[in-house]
Amino acid sequence: MPEPPLSDPTYYLNRELSELAFQERVLAEGLDERNPPLERLRFLAYFTKNTDEFFMKRVGGLKQQMDAGITEPAPDGRTPREQWEAVLETARPLFRRQTECWEEALKPALADAGIEVLEHDELTAAERKPLRRYFEGSILPTLTPLAFDPAHPFPFISNLSMSLAVLSRDHTRDDGDVTFTRIKIPQNQPRLIELPDGSDRYVLIEDLIEANLDLLLPNLDIVDVSKFKVTRNAEVRRNEEVAEDLIDMIEEVLEQRRFATVVRLEVAADMPDHSVDVLTEQLGVSDREVFRRDGPIDFEDFFSLVELDRPDLNLPSWSPRPHPRLAAKSDGSRLDRDELFAEIREGDVLVHHPYHSFERTTQRFLEAAAADPDVLAVKAAIYRTASDSKVIQSLIDAADNGKQVAVMVELKARFDEQNNLEWVRKLEEKGIHVAYGTVGLKTHTKTALVVRQEADGVRLYSHVGTGNYHSETAKGYVDLGVLTADEDVGQDLAKVFNFFTGPTLDDRFRKLLIAPVTMRDRFTEFIRREADHARAGRRARIVVKVNGLEDPAIVEELYRASMAGVDIDLVVRDICRLRPGLAGVSENVTVHSVVGRFLEHSRIFYFENGGDPEWYTGSADWMTRNLDNRVEAVTPVEDVSLREQLRFVLEATLADNRRRWVMDGEGSYEQVTPDADEPVRDTQELLMAATDAAVERGHGPGMVADREGIESDLLIEPVADAAPASTDGATPDEPGDPAPDVGGDDDAAGDGVGGSVFETHAERWYRPASETYDWAVRTADGGRRYFKTREGAAARLRREYE
Repeated sequence: MPEPPLSDPTYYLNRELSELAFQERVLAEGLDERNPPLERLRFLAYFTKNTDEFFMKRVGGLKQQMDAGITEPAPDGRTPREQWEAVLETARPLFRRQTECWEEALKPALADAGIEVLEHDELTAAERKPLRRYFEGSILPTLTPLAFDPAHPFPFISNLSMSLAVLSRDHTRDDGDVTFTRIKIPQNQPRLIELPDGSDRYVLIEDLIEANLDLLLPNLDIVDVSKFKVTRNAEVRRNEEVAEDLIDMIEEVLEQRRFATVVRLEVAADMPDHSVDVLTEQLGVSDREVFRRDGPIDFEDFFSLVELDRPDLNLPSWSPRPHPRLAAKSDGSRLDRDELFAEIREGDVLVHHPYHSFERTTQRFLEAAAADPDVLAVKAAIYRTASDSKVIQSLIDAADNGKQVAVMVELKARFDEQNNLEWVRKLEEKGIHVAYGTVGLKTHTKTALVVRQEADGVRLYSHVGTGNYHSETAKGYVDLGVLTADEDVGQDLAKVFNFFTGPTLDDRFRKLLIAPVTMRDRFTEFIRREADHARAGRRARIVVKVNGLEDPAIVEELYRASMAGVDIDLVVRDICRLRPGLAGVSENVTVHSVVGRFLEHSRIFYFENGGDPEWYTGSADWMTRNLDNRVEAVTPVEDVSLREQLRFVLEATLADNRRRWVMDGEGSYEQVTPDADEPVRDTQELLMAATDAAVERGHGPGMVADREGIESDLLIEPVADAAPASTDGATPDEPGDPAPDVGGDDDAAGDGVGGSVFETHAERWYRPASETYDWAVRTADGGRRYFKTREGAAARLRREYE
């Protein structure tokens, strides 16, 4: 049967609409009555924050393409204009649902619980009086009314700013003309003004300003006051190839972003046509880009209500726990520097945020390195970090302590450019080697390298993670990190850091998958290998957890693997181009998505490999930008105890019946719910419980899993019935062949100079306790390969070590 045309647009979902579908799942958490009220409000606030960024980045990019006359279709066949139109049409009802949830459900529920957000006219005269004094003394002096008339040009309106559009008449004039005046809502004042009685009762600052306009605009007849908000394009770029200085280029981008094209205008639902016409004409937006909103236009400031101390209205709080292998000792003291590095030497450590404390794991690792007199050098790649970053401070301390320090700070990390610029200047003031980025690439790796002098020589300690070195986001983002003393990983990272400060990136790595040089080819190889195993009747399965699956070439490979019979589970947080369940193409693919109290951000890759499984984790998604246009690092996970933890994460996710959604072939999602007699399984709750159990147990792996109701079929070690994963031509004999003695002198055993390859590499092979395989070879990458014949094992030993 001929292969279907897998590049045909009908096999691909639209990237932008897929991201909007994710935002709809975020909104669904706000609509879900099973969540407590303040948790629901948190998701309404996140929906505003996320969609603001979506319009700034993605809709802004589409408008740029339209303005440039680009008509080339995306993989799903839509032109930029068709995508733009579809996005605006899809987004509009989502905003209506957000407002309805607030007005009809959450606002009344919170009021019943004693948290009120009131209209100004709902206040008594006695309550209004102190608020008017507060307005006159604290808010009025910060306001600047900007009129638009023949004597005054239309004012500049900054991105994401809230404003009041005021129409007024001067009653001393006879012409009757109305004047448009813009009043910016101050962003350095609290949006929610608490009533002086301290009773968790609030008014919005824009309502307070409107109610007291007579103090700001005296002697005028106020015809109308309406709220509005402007969103501008953030896709402002410069040609890095011709930029003389990357810092100057980034500063110019930040400045131009302020004046970029408007991509969305949100206005009060009852704003009069005159005000709308003024705004659309002066801002250059079409009617299609105008979103009429009831209620509060912007919910992001409602995060302040979420932080109220009302545990009865919120989920139980969670504080990240210490990792049992890096926790304080029995006497309460923390591990000293030597003990911390010894623990990593003893075996790799898997840290899982926010279940494990960032400060007491990754940050502690860098702090120990900074203070340790035996450490020679510290290197780190920073993509995003906190404004008061202790990670950066530890790098500064390392330099002050005489260590060689090199830092890669990615200046092009969108919306963190200004923060990163400030850190670059502080690092350079300390004489630290700072690389700002790479021409044509973003550096997205989350990696650190410590070089330490020890009694037996120099040893390399590495951290390879999925999340940023950011102490605040580590409390709310789900991320993984591997701390390891593996020499091969350390040498690979040394090459990567040399690229940041040097002229070229090596394309030869021992263990790490590095984008943009090896990662795409290796992932493609792994997927094709699973397809080959399936065709041969061997064990074949792919389970991948990523934030996005957008790359058409990877999608095409997954389709082929599915057609070959590979069972594929894709846990994709947001963007997914692949269409599961298509007859003859993707029946073996299931796409899942989890949206919970923590933002899923970790990446895990599992390939069953004929029964000899391989596990990986790192910074890259299966997006074109990650595979081709960013520097990314993904590490193999070889330690069985670490694999066991990753297996529990994946299998708990696939068994989730509370936060998991399953996608159909049209890109729509349905939430999984438990049957009447089925216990609720919430992945994140299970992982919190597993972390607590590990802390209670004491020293050991970071989680103790409760597997009740969770099927376990992913492999963490080779299975006895596994077919050899080798593709080097060594074909196993039929079962039952006797295993020859090791000491034979035939050509297969000899090395050509009279010795035996088995004697030469005596520590690199063994006889496994298996009814199927008589020979096992320890491979250079830390894995194992199994053979039924002595000849196959000998050939593998030569290939690996000679």
